[in-house]
Amino acid sequence: MRAQPTASHFIDGEYVEDTEGTAFDSLYPATGEVIARLHAATPAIVEQAVAAAKRAQPEWAALSPTARGRILRRAADIMRERNRELSELETLDTGKPIQETIVADPTSGADSFEFFGGVIAAGLNGDYIPLGGDFAYTKRVPLGVCVGIGAWNYPQQIACWKAAPALAAGNAMVFKPSENTPLGALKIAEILIEAGLPKGLFNVIQGDRSTGPLLVQHPDVAKVSLTGSVPTGRKVAAVAAGNLKHVTMELGGKSPLIVFDDADLDSAVGGAMLGNFYSTGQVCSNGTRVFVQRGIKQEFLEKLKARTENIVIGEPLDEATQMGPLISFDQRQKVLSYIDKGKAEGATLITGGGLPNHVTGEGYYIQPTVFADVTDDMTIAREEIFGPVMCVLDFDDEAEVIARANTTEFGLAAGVFTANLSRGHRVVDQLDAGTLWINTYNLCPVEIPFGGSKQSGFGRENSLAALEHYSELKTVYVGMGKVEAPY
Repeated sequence: MRAQPTASHFIDGEYVEDTEGTAFDSLYPATGEVIARLHAATPAIVEQAVAAAKRAQPEWAALSPTARGRILRRAADIMRERNRELSELETLDTGKPIQETIVADPTSGADSFEFFGGVIAAGLNGDYIPLGGDFAYTKRVPLGVCVGIGAWNYPQQIACWKAAPALAAGNAMVFKPSENTPLGALKIAEILIEAGLPKGLFNVIQGDRSTGPLLVQHPDVAKVSLTGSVPTGRKVAAVAAGNLKHVTMELGGKSPLIVFDDADLDSAVGGAMLGNFYSTGQVCSNGTRVFVQRGIKQEFLEKLKARTENIVIGEPLDEATQMGPLISFDQRQKVLSYIDKGKAEGATLITGGGLPNHVTGEGYYIQPTVFADVTDDMTIAREEIFGPVMCVLDFDDEAEVIARANTTEFGLAAGVFTANLSRGHRVVDQLDAGTLWINTYNLCPVEIPFGGSKQSGFGRENSLAALEHYSELKTVYVGMGKVEAPY
């Protein structure tokens, strides 16, 4: 077991084990090999983690923003120094190619620590409000103990995206990674302690669907931040609402990517591929409904087919590999079932649609797949697949494609490719989504807010906006004269 951690959980600055918790295996998706065996958190572990966070948080909140930021920036430096090691662990954890993780995973986590470590002194300021002789002021104060619940597609990034603003704002966090990818968050916890973070402020506990409710329902937890599916989001939101907890949610999507006939075609094809095949299609913001204006449809499909069939599928630790496996056998079966539905409902299979012939072993590989002639009512056009399956739909004019793009319960992301920037701005202004791109796709630097609308969630990750979701306003009225009462 080549990635076995010291213990399953990291609480109060050290590794902790409780073998009473249900044992589960962490598998390398490229081979099915067991790379670690861990135990899910028992109620006692949950209590221990929350208690550590509750104890440590007040003293941390009392530090100046500059002092807190210094530790976060040091953690960013350590992550960059160990990028190769962290990227290899991320590849073992997720099956994503090393050529991807080394530029997109630990580095984006480090960016988050660096950004929030640098902006909190300005980002947490309040306002002075003159009221004649009297005045008032506001200040941003931390919420207390926050819970982060991660997904399995970007485990290290998600841990940092939640920890950095939470810690910057003066909170403590208990983070639960997905049981499919339990390893990376433990290393993040180690690095934070090494950077000087006081013990108890960032705790990692393992678990499954039964663990989340224990955290969400805990009376000492003030806020929950979830990255996950819409059904999970609905359950977590319902429980949190019953206890009046703060919640932010980044959920699923079925995002539109619109290609007008004046677009740079090679860039549009590249954007569509990045928006469907990166991370083997396991990205919540993916533009999986690619609307192509009818006049360029054939040329678009020809270029797309040729480039898709040149994608190098193989061993993720080989730097030549461009696409790795899906996260699990069950996920592959789910994606294959959607491919079968696409065929059965009349979509035209352009390329892919099965398992790669040249890949051996027990890995959860699948071919990057493109369907054309997809209609809005087909299952593959309506439901989130979370795999490398692109749906290409035809359209004729701007008004039509905007209406069709918005006919979905989701609202996470959207993209537009066009040479006419006036049209680009006009179209994105009418699309129902929280994060949008013009002439690019899926770029999410820490400086900009990321999140969705409708059933894709609420609240924002990253940017100064995230600090607002990990703090609340306190208003102070200051009377400068005598109090006069009518009685």
